[in-house]
Amino acid sequence: MSETALTFSPDQAEAHDRIVEMLRGVGVDLDEGALTPPRDGKSAVMAVVGKAGSGKTLLLAALYHALTEAGLEIVSGDYEGRKRRDRRTLAILAPTNKAASVLRLRGVPATTIHRILYTPVYHPEYEKIAEWLAGQGTRPAIEGLTDLALDRALAFYQTTRSIPGALAVAGLRGSDFITGWKRREEPLDIGFVDEASMLDAQQLTDLREIFPTLLLFGDPAQLPPVKSTGGMVFEALPAPAKLTLSRVHRQDAGNPILDLAHALADPALDFPQFEAMVEEAARRDERVRWAERVEVDLMARSPVLVWRNATRIRLIHAFRAVHGAPETELLPGEPLICDGIELPLKHRKKRIDLEARGLIKGAQVVYLGPGNRPGFSRLHVIGAEDPQVSAASIVKIEKPDEAEPFIPFAANMGATFLHGAAVTIHKAQGSQWRAVQVFAPDIDVAARMGRIEAGQPLWKRLAYVAITRAEERLHWVVRNRLSKPTVPLTVEDLRARPVALELEEEQ
Repeated sequence: MSETALTFSPDQAEAHDRIVEMLRGVGVDLDEGALTPPRDGKSAVMAVVGKAGSGKTLLLAALYHALTEAGLEIVSGDYEGRKRRDRRTLAILAPTNKAASVLRLRGVPATTIHRILYTPVYHPEYEKIAEWLAGQGTRPAIEGLTDLALDRALAFYQTTRSIPGALAVAGLRGSDFITGWKRREEPLDIGFVDEASMLDAQQLTDLREIFPTLLLFGDPAQLPPVKSTGGMVFEALPAPAKLTLSRVHRQDAGNPILDLAHALADPALDFPQFEAMVEEAARRDERVRWAERVEVDLMARSPVLVWRNATRIRLIHAFRAVHGAPETELLPGEPLICDGIELPLKHRKKRIDLEARGLIKGAQVVYLGPGNRPGFSRLHVIGAEDPQVSAASIVKIEKPDEAEPFIPFAANMGATFLHGAAVTIHKAQGSQWRAVQVFAPDIDVAARMGRIEAGQPLWKRLAYVAITRAEERLHWVVRNRLSKPTVPLTVEDLRARPVALELEEEQ
């Protein structure tokens, strides 16, 4: 076992050793720091599973550092260096922009699964900077960029490992150095996938075609994917390939949110007893709040989590009403959720542009204002590495008791959006927010219905997923009431950056 594992708990240390053994079988020896070229036909899949706080992310981060120290090259969604026949690579993936950004904040250079399917095409002049930053070329001399600008780019890259971020610090815009996107044509090497509980069987099959060696990190207590008929993908793996972390490391700090999450494992616990636990936790710890109403100020950046679609629509309608939002337009600062891309096959390049910039289904977006053309919107994609974009948009505002949504404005084709002030708990998987509001009456309804999902009471799975989305504070909302806003909607909290890409409709 390597020295890294000495700081692990026994369950983490055992999982670490089993993973090291798997990697040795595919030519990556972490104990000796030795690499051999990848061998055709050699593959391996393993999963690390555990509930919230069990140390999955800590183990993932430790393995990332060990693999990079051994000489593996990180493949991200923003730049890929010159290919070498004998190189060994690692890509760290998450299903959503938000989940990937959570890992990046912890120093792990993650990207989305979708983004890894596409690689950016760099302008030849600026690609020299990317090669230099990645250690594959000499320091370039670029017309219009001073030595000080290059020094700033290097310092930024050494801290964040982000090529686009480094070039932006040097004073360049994305449209200066990225000229387009192309579909990945060759497989990669080793892949780590966080939030693997969100994967369905087809996505796992697609990933195995790209990554001969795959390590999944997932939470068995979450809700199974909507498309799944057989539970989570790691449940089908044989026992030796499934490593379980049982010790709850973050519980050592007395986190009341995680205390509540793990209390749901008690089969004798019913909903009234659980709510009594929430109320008691709120009395003794400010990180849990027993809320008599939904706080509208939080909804602009942290959606209320609900079970029923009708509840979601009512809350969105109330949010827009208290902010005085007109039916015919959106206000800057309103949150949106990308619901897909409506483009014909002939516009494949435009679809790739949108998806590569983070506008994938489920992406959280903040509306910044109208674009330069009718139907276009300026948007901030939450969690994306280059978050600001202008795109043709179709915005749908759903209303209570109305079958068809109201569309305040729309382009002929482009990215479609629903309002994001409230979202279903299913769609919230893979995301975290500093403060989370959970609409408890919906979970009460699920409990009274007595539904079972994947062998567990549905209300317990809903409650577990919802409360573990909270990083710092949980608001358990017990009444169907909404506060008045104390501040107007704003975009000042979003980092001011120029819109990097204008996606025009073809004539």
